[in-house]
Amino acid sequence: MDNVYLSVVIPSYNEIANLRKGTLDKVQHFLEKQTYSYEVLIVDDGSTDGSLEFVEKFILENPKFKILKNQHLGKAGAVTSGMLNAKGELRLFTDMDQATPIEEVNELTPFTKKGYDVVIGSRSSHREGSPLTRQFISLSAILLRRVLVGLNEISDTQCGFKLFTRDAADLLFNKISDIHHGFHKISGSAVTAGFDVELLYLAKIEGLKVKEVPVDWLYVETRRVSPVSDSVNGFLDFVRIGINRFRGKYR
Repeated sequence: MDNVYLSVVIPSYNEIANLRKGTLDKVQHFLEKQTYSYEVLIVDDGSTDGSLEFVEKFILENPKFKILKNQHLGKAGAVTSGMLNAKGELRLFTDMDQATPIEEVNELTPFTKKGYDVVIGSRSSHREGSPLTRQFISLSAILLRRVLVGLNEISDTQCGFKLFTRDAADLLFNKISDIHHGFHKISGSAVTAGFDVELLYLAKIEGLKVKEVPVDWLYVETRRVSPVSDSVNGFLDFVRIGINRFRGKYR
């Protein structure tokens, strides 16, 4: 597919519950109404619950959708693979649960015409439907990120709805792939705070223009989210990024 305007990258690891709810149909119905060309890359991250087979069947009837099959590398590896294989002038990554609905992309794209390289969705401090424990963890993560990493100018680094120009995507995702040596096969789930923070920190030191834009967002419970273990892993990620930062690894 040539001259693609928007590439949508969706990581998928054991997402059969969301797939059966029709999330891909919603994405397809919205994009088909737009005037621009598009592609959707679903990056299967080694699913074992029938997700892969579901998506393979879906793309037979939807030629603008395609699938990339990864080993289980975790979300960071899946997103990176998708963004580097995308062809779009603009490249969005979003979550399969569509907590931020695909329609919100039209709130982000106008800013690329104003010279921004990276446009990120931002949730309000009051996150609708989110338990108080998750809100507390989010606020704690913001404080830790500011102390250990910086990025004080960004209020919400973790919203899984981020748009990049082609040049910005090629630069940032090639760099993050090099830093992680192409990512490695893992076991279990790996949804950590460090990936998004690392991306945005790289954008900052590369001098890219980043715009934060409010988007609609609704909390969606998932069995892969563990408040305690995710908080510990997030803290360790921030420490790692802080150490790399002071060692000059990102330059």
